[in-house]
Amino acid sequence: QVQLVESGGGLVQTGGSLRLSCAASGRIHAIIAMGWYRQAPGNQRELVAGITTHGDIDYADSVKGRFTISRDSAKNTVYLQMNGLKPEDTAVYYCHTKTTGGLQLYDHWGQGTQVTVST
Repeated sequence: QVQLVESGGGLVQTGGSLRLSCAASGRIHAIIAMGWYRQAPGNQRELVAGITTHGDIDYADSVKGRFTISRDSAKNTVYLQMNGLKPEDTAVYYCHTKTTGGLQLYDHWGQGTQVTVST
């Protein structure tokens, strides 16, 4: 099992910035990717940004150029720097990791942190 603890959400005005952090513990040696998803009311959970242990990065089109994902392997922590926030970025943001176990892949989720962008 992998435990994920998120921090950094909050209320910010349009155009502002926030940085989310997610610290992993447990079977961290089995982690092959970490990332952030978000879910707004009435919407499905969607990928915001992801980073693999090889350093490959992927972003949702809606956040490219505004959000930056990074990882501190020594701290087993992934960050999401969010700049130029818009009201449509308002959502609960979830940290996610994918781990391997034999021939299977497993998903792990944090508890979620609320990000609210006011107009």
